[in-house]
Amino acid sequence: MASAGHGRTALRTTAATAVSAALVAGGVVGLAPAAQAAPAAAPSVRFVDITGDGGTVLKANVVAPADASATHRYPLVVLPTSWSLPQVEYLAQAEKLADAGYVVLSYNVRGFWQSGGQIEVAGPPDVADASKVIDWALAHTPADPRHIGMAGVSYGAGISLLAAAHDRRIRAVAALSGWADLVDSIYSGRTQHVQALAVLDGLGRLTGRESPELRAMFQNLYSSNLSKEQEMIAWAKKRSPATYLDQLNRNGAAVMLANAWGDTIFNPNEYTAFYEKLKVPKRLELRPGDHATAELTGLFGLPNDVWTDTERWLGHYLKGADTGVDHEEPVRLKSRSAGEYEGYPDWKSVGATREKIALAGSTTIHAGVDSGADGGIVFLSSILDQIAQLPPMASIPLLPRRWAAVWQSPRHGTAQQVRGTASLHTTLTPTAESGTLVAYLYDVGPLGVGKLVTHAPYTWHGRTPGTPFDVDLDLFSTAYDVPAGHRLALVVDTADPLYIEHNPSGAQLTFSSPSDDPSYVSVPVREQ
Repeated sequence: MASAGHGRTALRTTAATAVSAALVAGGVVGLAPAAQAAPAAAPSVRFVDITGDGGTVLKANVVAPADASATHRYPLVVLPTSWSLPQVEYLAQAEKLADAGYVVLSYNVRGFWQSGGQIEVAGPPDVADASKVIDWALAHTPADPRHIGMAGVSYGAGISLLAAAHDRRIRAVAALSGWADLVDSIYSGRTQHVQALAVLDGLGRLTGRESPELRAMFQNLYSSNLSKEQEMIAWAKKRSPATYLDQLNRNGAAVMLANAWGDTIFNPNEYTAFYEKLKVPKRLELRPGDHATAELTGLFGLPNDVWTDTERWLGHYLKGADTGVDHEEPVRLKSRSAGEYEGYPDWKSVGATREKIALAGSTTIHAGVDSGADGGIVFLSSILDQIAQLPPMASIPLLPRRWAAVWQSPRHGTAQQVRGTASLHTTLTPTAESGTLVAYLYDVGPLGVGKLVTHAPYTWHGRTPGTPFDVDLDLFSTAYDVPAGHRLALVVDTADPLYIEHNPSGAQLTFSSPSDDPSYVSVPVREQ
């Protein structure tokens, strides 16, 4: 009888074969028109083993221009794989880059698929691996040591940013659907993002080998082990590009950040805060979608805005080409309500004006029951919003006021373009020392049906029952167009399937608006 370990290895190998075949096939299909139009020699592809940090073997592939020779040097682009995806993930894009005159090296990060080691979650060994991969490329390919870039989706994006902060040779980075602050990713508002954690954990177990440290982190998060909270935060900060911001600024690599408004793994607030503190050539792009969905079609060689801009970014900062990226507004947004891309000089210009909705009176709700106002389902809800403009919805008049607090604005006479980060300020009096609330901003139509604009969770511990305290909460950044004649509504309840909630049985929350410190939600609106 085969052991569980052998069974898992066999499953991993079978899955690798299936995913590899799909990605390769997609790349071939996506590149077929180019091949028909220009039957020149295809870029060369070879699969190699690279010795990473501590002797760990990393599985990799090298894609070089068809006419590459040892007498000519080419810019190098290194692509670390995403969480749980095999080394052929980027093959279609690698061939396009090679056609454009790059040497491209993609490698499977340690702990996944056939690469050695254990999953370190972008820890120091992963950062050291990136430098080892660059060393190998300079020794074994016609790569130019003066023109080195890194790019990647998700896990590959975070590793690319961390590597650029630690390796001065990296001159340009395109970090797609990545993170800046790992604490804010899975623990924003001091609340565990349980659905996102479960997806990462499940994929990690299926396609890789979790380290004992990672296993302990997952267990501590699932169990809400507050005795390990500071340890978990320190673990996450070590793996956060924001921790190394000064190093990244000193090293000077040009940084492009791209993400989706509905990313349920790495919320967009991380990138916007990080972007504002960068002092290097930089670009920020935000689009509709969920985690890595905006880049997905590009992995199959299909036309894709994110990958097109990535090539333009690398072309300008690695090859000195006039691709136009340095002439455009550096912050580029696309509304979830469709429309054209909008350009801004910086993030603070996005929500140039703000509408304040007063949260008047005193309202008490009972905790521990889902009112029907929800942030949706990880991946599925934001994909529906991306494809069909169908965000999570709720009937605002029918929400049970025992479980949900509701405030609404007057009807707007003109369309409102919500752009940026809405913020909540209120006074909360709980009956228990710990608890969780979730705030939702809805676009409410004439029939009372609310479409979710944005939301965010908030958890507290160690408060004195019966004693009021201020709550200041930034909701997740977004771009959403509210039609004329609609209202905005703020809904607060205490349970959402996306998150672990900390309300003891029988707990109640009272929201008030003292005259000397009124409660409100502030909504950023684009000037028209």
